[in-house]
Amino acid sequence: MRNTLFLSVLLLFVVFTEAQSQRRVKLKQADNLYGSVKDGKRYDRLVGNVVFVQNKTTIYCDSAHYFKSDNRIEAFGKIHITEGDSVDVTSRGLSYDGNQKIAHLRKNVVFTKLGLATLYTDYLDYYRNQNEARYFNGGKLVDSTNVLTSKKGYYDINTNLASFKRDVVGVNEEYTMNSDTLQYNSKTKIIFFRDRTTITDKEGGVAVYENGFYDTNKKLSSLYYGEIETPSYKIKGDRYFLNDLNKTYKAKGKVVMTSKEENMIIYGDDGDYDRLKGITKVYGNAYLAKITDQADTLFLSADTLVSVESADPMKKKLLAYNNVKIFKSDLRGLADSLVYMAHDSTLYFFNDPVLWTDENQMTADSIRILITNKTIDRIFLINNSFVVSQDSLLHFNQIKGRKMTALFKDKAISHVDVEGNGESVYFALQETKQGAIKDSVETTEPKVIMMGMNKIICSNMKINFKEGKVNNISFYIQPDASFIPPTELQEGDKKLRGFTWRIKEKPEKSDVVKSKRDR
Repeated sequence: MRNTLFLSVLLLFVVFTEAQSQRRVKLKQADNLYGSVKDGKRYDRLVGNVVFVQNKTTIYCDSAHYFKSDNRIEAFGKIHITEGDSVDVTSRGLSYDGNQKIAHLRKNVVFTKLGLATLYTDYLDYYRNQNEARYFNGGKLVDSTNVLTSKKGYYDINTNLASFKRDVVGVNEEYTMNSDTLQYNSKTKIIFFRDRTTITDKEGGVAVYENGFYDTNKKLSSLYYGEIETPSYKIKGDRYFLNDLNKTYKAKGKVVMTSKEENMIIYGDDGDYDRLKGITKVYGNAYLAKITDQADTLFLSADTLVSVESADPMKKKLLAYNNVKIFKSDLRGLADSLVYMAHDSTLYFFNDPVLWTDENQMTADSIRILITNKTIDRIFLINNSFVVSQDSLLHFNQIKGRKMTALFKDKAISHVDVEGNGESVYFALQETKQGAIKDSVETTEPKVIMMGMNKIICSNMKINFKEGKVNNISFYIQPDASFIPPTELQEGDKKLRGFTWRIKEKPEKSDVVKSKRDR
């Protein structure tokens, strides 16, 4: 029993002695040693090729003050510290606490995590127990990919994670970053955005992000709450997935894309941008708002909106497909698909299109709208063209032809030219005065009556409008016209073949502008 106790005490003594030995800074070499006293404490003044060791750490310097009782060093001249085979540090001044294992390095400090990154600063504190290097008065981290500078920073040697605070600037071959807080893993080459960060690429594009990461090796990003700006567009969303290698970018959640050149904003739940092809796709509750003049805006919605960029103005266009709806103060419309050509401001409607202007409904196999000076100049109806309007007595005035061109003046339809297979049904109305007793007072109020119906068949014709309603018709090339009085008018005579009245489909603004979004 006594022997066992003795052995235990001996083992504890050996362990304690070993621990104390590991804590001590040992002088390994010096050309000259002088005993001296400072503030009542004895210390060794060492000069020439001075070397200290503590565990796997070796300290080289030109001269030093060695406070052995305090386990402390003050080193001067060319200072060089090595930490095994992973850390290499140089500076011009050093104060080292061997008990706490903290090195305060000053002037021309170069801290290197071998094979990964190098940190440059004039003020660095190296906490060996925590394996962390901290700078606090400006520093620069350099590796094979990036150069990052900031006022304050931390480098975790175990995880290779560098944290940057205040006036952070990151530079590499493709972009420059500016932020207040940023983290960077020098091994994985991943940048972590911890605060609002602005990125400017070499092509002049600017992006602003709130949070997320960017893998600089794979050139992949997952980012939150930001905005991307190119020379032509601004794109905003809740989250981004970016691939800088193949130049494809995805935005999700409350996507807002602004075209600077077209004065147009596109909204949607999701957006894809292919930078090499110059194609942007927005979908999910997608719609756009295009300012046509100071007092009016054209709204257009579809399942999918696609913008095509090109250096050739003839190739720049906007595509909308599936369930296209448009709303404007003087224009409503539906179609299966649509193309907007930027170079001549022309809208093309395809697959069962229908438009409403004032009180007129227009249908055709395809429709084209030409916009001049930000307002409708003319509408082209191509094949199976049909224009319908309803009068005050609910009769339908109709114009039918192979092709039609509707011309506008002061935002209202001025006249329609019909080319080929023209047919027209027009109801003649007349106002009469009729006496009546109202509130015991005899009054005279106008009354509208139908005088009869004009039916005309003519290859070509011109219909003039006044205040959005048919005013008169001119006929060309052998017109066949007839006037049918009310007593002889049959129900089958009132509608031309192919007539449809689709007023219930006429979209309201709420049908086009899908939801409220932050702008």
